[in-house]
Amino acid sequence: MNRIVEKRFLQALMIIGCLVPLAGGLGGIAFAAGIFGHPADVTLDSHVRYLSGLLLGLACGFASAIPAIEKNGYRIGLLAALVITGGFARLYGVLIDGWPEPVMIFALVMELGFVPILWLWQRRVARQWM
Repeated sequence: MNRIVEKRFLQALMIIGCLVPLAGGLGGIAFAAGIFGHPADVTLDSHVRYLSGLLLGLACGFASAIPAIEKNGYRIGLLAALVITGGFARLYGVLIDGWPEPVMIFALVMELGFVPILWLWQRRVARQWM
């Protein structure tokens, strides 16, 4: 595949991938624990809003790397490491508590599947542009 075409395809998938944490972050900030159907609890809502803010920040960080994706390997790698760490924490929860609802399973697939693939792909694209 032509390196320009491959870079554009990676950028397009990164944009699509950013929509998930962007929507989750904004939804969690707006609706707190209510987004999961939980009754209002000030402490839980505070924690959900904080974590949703982090999720929104991750989405913005990934999005900021898209224009020069071939040059932003360090940023993408650092952000991917944060997401993957969270994915392993979620996987630990699956092992001790069982399977969550489908939306959380989707998040787990994104964290331990989609993000590592994009990170490895970014490294490949970066090597082509050296």
